[in-house]
Amino acid sequence: MDIISIFLIAIGLAMDAFSVSITKGLVMKSNVKHALIIALFFGVFQALMPIGGWISGIQLEAFVSSAAPWIAFILLSIIGIKMIYDGIFDDDDDKDDTFSLKEVFFLAIATSIDAFLVGITFAFLKTPIVEPILIIGIVTFILSFIGFYIGKGIGHLFEHKIEILGGLILIGIGLKILLGF
Repeated sequence: MDIISIFLIAIGLAMDAFSVSITKGLVMKSNVKHALIIALFFGVFQALMPIGGWISGIQLEAFVSSAAPWIAFILLSIIGIKMIYDGIFDDDDDKDDTFSLKEVFFLAIATSIDAFLVGITFAFLKTPIVEPILIIGIVTFILSFIGFYIGKGIGHLFEHKIEILGGLILIGIGLKILLGF
């Protein structure tokens, strides 16, 4: 898989963490320490989850190697459709202005589950895992940190549109893999 595709996947994966960061920025008092902690948790979990998926995918690869492009397309499309759905129908009534490491931990897990599935896709496509996880982790960290501060300013204007864009990017990458571009 080429570097541009990996970078676009990283952006797509980071969109849910970016959205959550915007939301946290909207409701929390501005604090650089909290923004860094949120970005670090999201970046680390987004980087670690594909490793588990990649290891699982390596184990399954022998059984599904001929169907790998279809599986990659289906997995990325499912993730993308879920992100689009969440961007359209997500309810923000449960916003909270407090900072909790426990909450950040669970948000980091929740926003990185799709990265596990992408790790499976990397295994099926025989993509070495080190470069993608570094890119995914760094992109997620940066976008989550920026997202927190966007939330402080103008996040309420486009927070869900970002998640929709991330979903569309992942579906597009899935199509690219399926069509062999």
